[in-house]
Amino acid sequence: MYAKRLDNLPPYLFAQIDALKAQKRAEGVDVIDFGVGDPDLPTPKHIVDSLCDAARDPSTHHYPDYTGMIEYREAVSEWYKKRFNVDLNPKTEVLALIGSKEGIAHVPEAFVNPGDYVLATDPGYPVYKTSTLFSEGKLHQLPLTEDNDFLPALDEIPADVLKKAKLMFFGYPNNPTAAVAPLSFFEEVVEFAKENEIVVVHDNAYSEITYDGYKAPSFLEADGAKEVGMEMHSLSKTYNMTGWRLGMAVGGEKFIAGLGRVKTNVDSGAFDAIQRAGITALTSSQECVSDACRVYQERRDVLVAGLRDLGFEVNSPKATFYVWMKVDDCMSFAQKMLNEAGIVVTPGVGFGSNGEGYVRFAITRSVERIEEALERMRGLEY
Repeated sequence: MYAKRLDNLPPYLFAQIDALKAQKRAEGVDVIDFGVGDPDLPTPKHIVDSLCDAARDPSTHHYPDYTGMIEYREAVSEWYKKRFNVDLNPKTEVLALIGSKEGIAHVPEAFVNPGDYVLATDPGYPVYKTSTLFSEGKLHQLPLTEDNDFLPALDEIPADVLKKAKLMFFGYPNNPTAAVAPLSFFEEVVEFAKENEIVVVHDNAYSEITYDGYKAPSFLEADGAKEVGMEMHSLSKTYNMTGWRLGMAVGGEKFIAGLGRVKTNVDSGAFDAIQRAGITALTSSQECVSDACRVYQERRDVLVAGLRDLGFEVNSPKATFYVWMKVDDCMSFAQKMLNEAGIVVTPGVGFGSNGEGYVRFAITRSVERIEEALERMRGLEY
């Protein structure tokens, strides 16, 4: 009945976690969920008000422009200039996305032929792998290890893979490891991509969720970045808009055009009213982002200190709302946490084989719930 390509797809990790959570809740368990990275903070009021006003405007009640409203693309361009000092032509180097996941899922269709290799960091966002499989490409994992600060070792990629490699997925601040990358690494990637004629896709959804004075760079800040690829960004994490589905692809004109050709054939663009709200988000005061980061930083500090007090080895992240913790066996640990403490954490292998030995906590729960989870964990034997 089903197409053969579905046989190659792994079950989507977070759908499985949702099923396990539902089962426990049906059993009457008070589940504390650190699984999916979905902000519990509400979308700021001024953005919600902007959506309501735009939704009442009949001019938004029609098919949107495939590439996005020019006003939205101009707002993205202005935000990138102010935030990263990156110049973008809003007409040719910016594309509206229905969330960055959609862009990541579609981009291999534009650049990968059957049998071509796609390079992707492992552990990594699961859609890197599934989008490769849908395009009938071959995935080559770029291991992220603690010994290398969770950065891929580009010089260790086999020569026969490089000859057939067409695309590379990576992202910093990183999901799931919470690692950050210096601009010098992005410059290394640009030179690597030029030498091997590889299209680069940088996933930068967490650039604004940072702590302790750290500011994450954009891949496009590296000299020559627009000559080799693009960057995916999203309003989901920055403005607590995960359910709104709005993001952007930015970068070299030919790469944006390629993705745009795919999108014009498979979707009809983002709702104009949501794009207007996105304009409000990007062009208004960014104090709401700073406020959210202060909340996450407090949670990070409580969780990291509590886990260390329990004897776990864990780094305090500079960015993202994830804590990546070392364990002996990630699946066994996650099952113990759920079955014996009613706590959901994500096993590292859900992000790739190199995630074994780690679990991910999403700090998208209140300090009170974090403290309760830590108290429950004190009663477990590890």
